[in-house]
Amino acid sequence: MTPDWIGAFVIGLVGAGHCMGMCGGIASMLSIGQNAPSKLIPLFYNLGRITSYAVIGALVGGAVSSISQVSQLNDALAWLRLFAALFMVLLACYIGRWWHGLLYIEKLGQLMWKRISPAGKSLLPLKSPIHALPFGLIWGWLPCGLVYSTLTWSAVSGSAASGALVMLMFGLGTLPAMLAVGHSASVLHRLQNSVIFRHIVAVMLLIYGLYTGYGALSLLSITF
Repeated sequence: MTPDWIGAFVIGLVGAGHCMGMCGGIASMLSIGQNAPSKLIPLFYNLGRITSYAVIGALVGGAVSSISQVSQLNDALAWLRLFAALFMVLLACYIGRWWHGLLYIEKLGQLMWKRISPAGKSLLPLKSPIHALPFGLIWGWLPCGLVYSTLTWSAVSGSAASGALVMLMFGLGTLPAMLAVGHSASVLHRLQNSVIFRHIVAVMLLIYGLYTGYGALSLLSITF
C-alpha cells in the first residue's frame, strides 16, 4: 500500500462532510422507508458510486502516464505532483471555509453533468438494489471539488491501475459517512457544520498538501 493510497483514503474519510453535502441527500432519500430487502439499495448505490470513481481514476491515470511516456519529459510527473499539492491546498481552504475558489472548478463539470444526469433520473424510482448499482455509477460523475482534487493524485500515480486504486481508496474512505447518513443524518449534519471539526480536517489536508508540494519541489531540484 503506497502513501498516496493511504492519503486518498484519509481524504475521503475526513472529507465526509463535503460528500454528505453533495450526495448525502440522495443517500438519505434512498434509505427512508425502505423494507428489509430494499435496505440494500444504499449499499448498491455506493458500490456503483465507488466503481465510477475507480473508472475515472483509471482513465486519468492511464492517460497521463501514456502522455508522459510519449513526451519523454522526466519531470512531468513531478510537476503534476506539485499541481496535485496545489489542489490539496485549495481543498483545505474550501473545507475550512477560508476561501471557496474550488467551487469555480466544480462548475467546470456542470456541462458534462447536464448530459449525464438525465440517464440517472430515468432510473428513479429505484425498484430493487440492482437498479441502484447503475444509478450509483452515473451519480459518481456528479461535479465535486473533492473528487477532482483526489483525481490529481490519480494523474500522478503512474498507471491506469494505480489511478484506479487511488480513487477506490478515496471512495472507501467516504463509505462510512455515506452509509450512515440515512440512519443518523442529524448527528452527521451537526458534525459537518462543526467549526472545530472543519478546521481540524482543513489543517490536516493543508499540511499534507504542503508536504507533498515540498517533495515535488525537491524532485525538481527547486530549493529555497
